[in-house]
Amino acid sequence: MSLTRYAALLAKVLLLGLLLSALIWPDLSGIKGKASTARLVVYPLGGMVLPLWWWAYGRTRSKLHRSFPWPADLLMTLPWLIDLIGNRLNLFDTVGWWDDAMHFVLWGFLTAGVLLAFVPRDLSSAVTTFVALGFGATAAVVWEVGEYVTFVRNSPELQTAYTDTLGDLTLGTLGALLAGLIVSQLRPHPPTTRNL
Repeated sequence: MSLTRYAALLAKVLLLGLLLSALIWPDLSGIKGKASTARLVVYPLGGMVLPLWWWAYGRTRSKLHRSFPWPADLLMTLPWLIDLIGNRLNLFDTVGWWDDAMHFVLWGFLTAGVLLAFVPRDLSSAVTTFVALGFGATAAVVWEVGEYVTFVRNSPELQTAYTDTLGDLTLGTLGALLAGLIVSQLRPHPPTTRNL
């Protein structure tokens, strides 16, 4: 069993443990008052979307992978896990740069995982990067709308939400762009043809 497989499975176990502890001890979870119910639904789905896709479709019909893509699974699980750890340790409220760094880094992880899992290897670097931007920016918008609807509009954060949201969208999109550039460079490129 590869190290990446162990890491992905460990990330899922830790994610499940943190979610269960949030159910049992909500006051200690760090997500109380921060859309905890929505997080308890969305986070396990986010961590399991690739295994569920693989079970339902990928293992028999995927042209992208011969076996389960563990690196992609790890990258798609880490954002949910790291966010919960950051909330549990109260880093989002006590470390000034933490929220900004997480929007950049976690969107990069998520986008890289999605690219590795679902985007054909033979796309050009430019198209792969544009796919990363499209996914990353869309996911960032969906996340920010979700934050607004579930807790920001009724919290003290509403006063600074506009500026924070613009920063989060920018950093998430930049993280996705970086992921697209890295993945596009690490993957094989299709042969180019020139018209003479």
